[in-house]
Amino acid sequence: MARVSGFPGFQGMGFSGSAQSGEVLPENTPTSEHYFRFPDGNASIARLIVRSMIPTTAPGSSAEDIVTARFDYGQLDRDDAPVRIRLNSTAVRVRHVGDTDKSREVEITYVRSGRARRVRGRSCVLACHNTMIPFMCPELPEAQREALSYGLKAPKVYTSVVIRNWKAFQRLGLAEAFCPGSYHDTVGLCDPVSMGGYRSPRTPDEPMVLQLYRTPLAPGLPAQKQWKKGMRELLVTKFSVFERNIRDQLGRMLGGGGFDPARDIEAITVNRWPHGYSFYSDPTTDEVAWTSEWPVKVRPWLSARKPFGRIAIANCDAANNAMTEASFSEGHRAVSELLGR
Repeated sequence: MARVSGFPGFQGMGFSGSAQSGEVLPENTPTSEHYFRFPDGNASIARLIVRSMIPTTAPGSSAEDIVTARFDYGQLDRDDAPVRIRLNSTAVRVRHVGDTDKSREVEITYVRSGRARRVRGRSCVLACHNTMIPFMCPELPEAQREALSYGLKAPKVYTSVVIRNWKAFQRLGLAEAFCPGSYHDTVGLCDPVSMGGYRSPRTPDEPMVLQLYRTPLAPGLPAQKQWKKGMRELLVTKFSVFERNIRDQLGRMLGGGGFDPARDIEAITVNRWPHGYSFYSDPTTDEVAWTSEWPVKVRPWLSARKPFGRIAIANCDAANNAMTEASFSEGHRAVSELLGR
């Protein structure tokens, strides 16, 4: 992934910027011909899915009009609707009613407004973090519980910064910068995507959203231990720490182009994911046998996602891939398993 992205360190190794003829790219490597982005990222994808299931939630019928469509959240959980989505409801317990092999229903306990509630259904798909499933469904076989525990998430921070204009980027001839050792490792202009009624900034005089990325790690430790330290960091770091580092980093990066953090920063939104990206394959370590070269029988995510009676498992962890297309594939697989009973 680093080589295909053009990062330094590969120039003398005989590789080109893209896959050589006959070369197999690493799993999860992005390719430009498959790249597409909505102005609000994956949020529009979720909105499209919800509108297709509950048409009364939003007007319109296309991918273009969903970007600016206003949602009526009152339509999500109606008694007379064939599909109901219940927000602010955290599932804490999932079990078969009666013996697993003979059960005809699954009972789900969830917490809403401080109260535990129960609902039953013919089947259930658990589309949450793998590591949570053994606690929610303790009846799972021990081997599967152990396999699910491998799915530790990598922490990630996506920060959005609104600036008054992006003249400094134009003056410096800059669109995106990689910043090893800095608080945010990547800083760049948001993708200029215009769709439907949404228009992206066209000139440097207009306001712009910057995208900043941070992966809190602890160099020198094995990957999973680094992630655990990063998770703890994100849980205790105050917003003021992010703000101070953002102002300092942007000021030093863009000051030569006339950027003044006190004057030019209009707003900051920090999206912290202590449990962010699903575990990717890592061919550089044997700490956990996740690489694609290992035999299928020892890939923990495959045994972790096996259906358990009327309970199926679908999430990015089940694919060992954090990308959106993986979640689609896993959801389709899980529902197909239940329908095939």
